[in-house]
Amino acid sequence: MEQPNTESNTNVMNGEEEHFNTFLSLHSAALQSSRIPSLYWKSLYYKLINEVYDAGEVFGVMRVEKDDEGDDDEERKKAYPSVEFTCKVVVTRGTGMQASDPTSIFLVDHAWTYRVESSRQQLEQIPGLLPRMASLMGVDFHGEAPDPDVVELVLEQMWKYNQTYQLAQGSAEEKVPVWYIMDEFGSQVQHSDQPSCCMAPFFYTQGQLAYTVLWPLADLQEGEEVTRDYAYGESNPLVRRCRLLPWIPADLEGVSTLTPEPSDLYYETISQENKEILPLDIRPHTVPKDKVLKVFTEMGQVLNNLHHPRFTFTETEEEADILWTFSHIRDYRKLSEERPHVMTNQFPCETVVTVKDCLSAVSRRARGGQGAEWLPETFNLQTELPQFVRHYQQRQGRGEDNHWICKPWNLARGLDTHITNNLDYIIRQRESTPKVVCKYLEDPVLFEREEVGMVKFDIRYVLLLRSVQPLRLYSYNVFWLRFANRPFSLDHFDDYQKHFTVMNYAEGVQLKQVHYDEFIPMFEKQYPQYPWKEVEVNV
Repeated sequence: MEQPNTESNTNVMNGEEEHFNTFLSLHSAALQSSRIPSLYWKSLYYKLINEVYDAGEVFGVMRVEKDDEGDDDEERKKAYPSVEFTCKVVVTRGTGMQASDPTSIFLVDHAWTYRVESSRQQLEQIPGLLPRMASLMGVDFHGEAPDPDVVELVLEQMWKYNQTYQLAQGSAEEKVPVWYIMDEFGSQVQHSDQPSCCMAPFFYTQGQLAYTVLWPLADLQEGEEVTRDYAYGESNPLVRRCRLLPWIPADLEGVSTLTPEPSDLYYETISQENKEILPLDIRPHTVPKDKVLKVFTEMGQVLNNLHHPRFTFTETEEEADILWTFSHIRDYRKLSEERPHVMTNQFPCETVVTVKDCLSAVSRRARGGQGAEWLPETFNLQTELPQFVRHYQQRQGRGEDNHWICKPWNLARGLDTHITNNLDYIIRQRESTPKVVCKYLEDPVLFEREEVGMVKFDIRYVLLLRSVQPLRLYSYNVFWLRFANRPFSLDHFDDYQKHFTVMNYAEGVQLKQVHYDEFIPMFEKQYPQYPWKEVEVNV
């Protein structure tokens, strides 16, 4: 009788263990942040490398009529008032599912992965995508060619189904949150405040694929429902109600819409997170008029354009009179102690005016706490979601325009910026990058481009803040203009060239340039009642 080759088997086992350890080294942070119990890690690894989709052996999707006496889920009835039926996922395996079983973890595929700015184009151009999404969302569609009305319905309804993740590495564009819709199985797992399972996105680095992972929180018998918490981890009852609004309607009557400026602790916490060490108080320094100032900088714009005879460059940071650096200065205390007269291109805690959530908060000091007139109504989605939702509902009740723009706290160039009047859409933005939501100007001043029509435009001024106390602020009267490329209208908010003006970073689009001294007479011709000098004084 042939004896088994134990050495060969041992080598195979050692090789598998080595590969598993490599998997853990790459994914342990993601496994822990998703709170996937370590009991399931090895089974998850096995299913990933072998592409094992075995959820169909354990679960099934059941169609439930709304008026079915057997459906006593009041939350579901509220969430789908216009749908004659809904679906739920139940355990179909005769032996049920045990939470203690290491194999009780399942891969859920993603039916559609996209970034919001390309969603309309994909629905219109990818064969089969629109019918599949319409069917998954219960939108009536029986045609073959993309129907614009159906596209709009899917774009509206998808915020009840969307999930999101964000890549940790790459360019700013690559880090913009990715949204996805799970397949017909995953999308039918319903909400419960006492969920029976957890679901979390998981990016498999070695395969460069994203999945959703499902695992049980308790044993489930055959016929029992699989549910998850749509507001998982949210312990604040009021915020939880707001986050569940896309599925469970709620009237927030009685909730205040007031948003006073946060306490100093808010700003102090941000400063601590930025690891800034504040400077000592120093006496103001006067620079002799005949002194040639040494400038240390690594920025090409400064190196290539600073030609004034009062400045010279140095490659030695320690001997510089001026530090004009791209990197964030952290230790202001050390500078104030060792080089109290050095000038920098940064201020301690400058985030209060350079980051959107802080700017909107500190601007509330203006006009005795009423807020700055130049800033539209603004709410922090992370800390002021209930106030925003109540304000939105009040405007809706009064029949007022309800278009809003969601902006990341600390991104630029229109990245991850969204315009909509869809409350579900806005609420779900809270699950991606931290954002503020501002009232979108529905009637902006427009500029007539002969070859296009009436378009949005904006003006960029350069300001130099020399001192805070006393305030010394300088503005450069040469300004830069940016124009949209398509006529403005309150629709197709995913049309970047209609609603945004930053075109110098986008590929394949026209960059309209007008010099400031050419723009002024053109503006005054279009708006003769507003002489530019008067406009500029009020800016």
